[in-house]
Amino acid sequence: MQIAANSRSSVAVYPTAMPEAHIEVLVEPFKENDPGPHVHAVVDALVRAGLTPDMGPFATTANGDIATITAAVDELITDGFGAGATAIQLRVELHDVE
Repeated sequence: MQIAANSRSSVAVYPTAMPEAHIEVLVEPFKENDPGPHVHAVVDALVRAGLTPDMGPFATTANGDIATITAAVDELITDGFGAGATAIQLRVELHDVE
């Protein structure tokens, strides 16, 4: 059994290993071919969390275990807004949910 906790005292219990997940992050304001410091702040937060982000034309995506992704969310939101983002949209999906 694996137990994950975050700084907000929430605890999630998973029966075996941490589930793998996918995160998609859309950061605004959007400027085509000019991501700006607010987008780079979000990407850097994902990298610091140990993820490998892929910057697409509209959103940044990454894959990793759910604990790593959820741990990165607080920092990417804080850093993104701190660098000038006006909106940050997140989508997180678990892989291979049975």
